Amino acid sequence: MKNQIGKWLTIIIPFLIGVGIIYYQFNTLTSEEIKEIKISFQKANYYYILLTLIIAIIGYWSRAYRWKFALNHLGYQTKFSNNFLTVSVSYLVNLTVPRSGEVSRAALLKKYEGVPFDKALGTIVAERIVDLLIFFLFIIFGFISQFDEIYKFLLSKNITLYSLITTGIIGLLLFVIFIFIWIYAEWKIILKLKEKLSGLLEGMSTVYKMDKKWAYIFHSFFIWFSYFMMFYVAIFALPETATISFDVVIMGFIFGSLAVGFSNGGLGAYPFSIALIFSLYGISNTIGTAFGWLVWTSQTILAILVGLISYVLLPVLNRNK
Repeated sequence: MKNQIGKWLTIIIPFLIGVGIIYYQFNTLTSEEIKEIKISFQKANYYYILLTLIIAIIGYWSRAYRWKFALNHLGYQTKFSNNFLTVSVSYLVNLTVPRSGEVSRAALLKKYEGVPFDKALGTIVAERIVDLLIFFLFIIFGFISQFDEIYKFLLSKNITLYSLITTGIIGLLLFVIFIFIWIYAEWKIILKLKEKLSGLLEGMSTVYKMDKKWAYIFHSFFIWFSYFMMFYVAIFALPETATISFDVVIMGFIFGSLAVGFSNGGLGAYPFSIALIFSLYGISNTIGTAFGWLVWTSQTILAILVGLISYVLLPVLNRNK
């Protein structure tokens, strides 16, 4: 009973957060501003939106292709079609519970390819670590290029550089303490966790041990390049965003990516964060809101359609198993 309640809460709470953000965002808009947003949707050039969807599919393909390098290293020769379809389903599942798609991807691969769940999940965790490191490069580049603007904004919110440094040092110390406990502690709970994570660690180790690690790294960067290009190409869909600077695009991409984890697939949070960031650079709230919803809606529809088609095709293409 408790497990069922927990599962439902992981779906309902992010959903309610997203609905709450949507309510707040549109409750602060006047009827005239809402009308302007509708007009922006009507006059948008959907050729560029279609192009972003094509780029997204290429990103799906690259993620599925990258996965085979880690699986091959573990001795599993999986069909690329199964890799692609399970990746597509994972994007769909992520719209329900944030980051739950990774679990579904490992479970589906076990079902259709016989790869042990913990090892498949380990390769996916390794992917996420690599993805996180690449995303940090975007953050570093964005914050360095926009340091003056960010510093002015933090000062306006009474957040000093000293408080940020202090928070960072405390966080680093806590992380170091955790690492020492993990390595040297003989507590039963730590030993049990290590045993449970042994399969995960084997999967994660594939990144630096695999023969084709450079191809793996290339696809890792290519995946994030496709993510960024999806966002960049979309700015040309609206006349008011077509001329924004590259720095604004970077910051919008960074905060939009962060917002995806706040609710189911970024529901409400993604458009709100885009509108907020764009407003810091003089772009009207209505245009920022329209752009955020345009990008989020198109990508969400793609994830739903491709995910559902993939879910149906998996048992059809593997009916002999």
